[in-house]
Amino acid sequence: MPQVQTGQTDIGKAYMPDHQVEVEPSARWVRVKLGNEFVADSKRVLLVRESGRTPIYYFPQDDVRMDWLEMVSNGVDEDKSYYNVKAGDKAALKAAWSYPDPAPKYAALKNHIAFTWHKMDHWYEEEEEVFVHARDPYKRVDTMPSSRQVRVVINGETVADTQRPSLLFETGLPTRYYIPREDVRMELLESAKSTTSCPYKGVASYWSAKAGGEVFHNIVWSYPDPIPECPKIKGLLCFYNEKVDLYVDGELQPRPKTPWS
Repeated sequence: MPQVQTGQTDIGKAYMPDHQVEVEPSARWVRVKLGNEFVADSKRVLLVRESGRTPIYYFPQDDVRMDWLEMVSNGVDEDKSYYNVKAGDKAALKAAWSYPDPAPKYAALKNHIAFTWHKMDHWYEEEEEVFVHARDPYKRVDTMPSSRQVRVVINGETVADTQRPSLLFETGLPTRYYIPREDVRMELLESAKSTTSCPYKGVASYWSAKAGGEVFHNIVWSYPDPIPECPKIKGLLCFYNEKVDLYVDGELQPRPKTPWS
């Protein structure tokens, strides 16, 4: 699925009350790489969970190559200081920040550094690479086999029909119905040659569907090699509930309102 992880309505509101900030120590060994160098390496990171934002790791300054950081400005956003990061011959502009004089809700973050995820090249928790953002330990992803009948209709044409879906339940998101390829009219699908990453499932590949004489781009995805915590969806296909007519046990499901609507 795409990289956005929080929704816009009651389905995607999930985790925390508005304006709440929670800071807690994480037992995970976290490392950040730019180019061929680790710019941060810590077994004592702080994980910050804030309503409306993805989780963020903060590193003690002693575990950051501060000699590779150059302060470029003091921001007006919560009194942040911003840094350019340079490792070897590679540089990332305004890719790190800190709170030199934090507000009370950020008091625990004094003398800690955070990095803009997408401006770094690689992130690792222990020996496993992590994508998109830090994982939220309070978010669950459960996949269950089902015997419900699931039928996918696009532009009036049935594209998939199964009685052996796998249902994926992910905190704050609509139920996703993963369907075996044998129960999908694969002749109507064409590889979109695009991918997205999810910190909880891995790297997804996409297809477009041709139905009723029209092409619907990037409407189907699959995880050909999901992360070890999510093996049950390997190779199955999933259609955007937001963009298709989805029937479960013969009942048309309402289209959820999410960032992918």
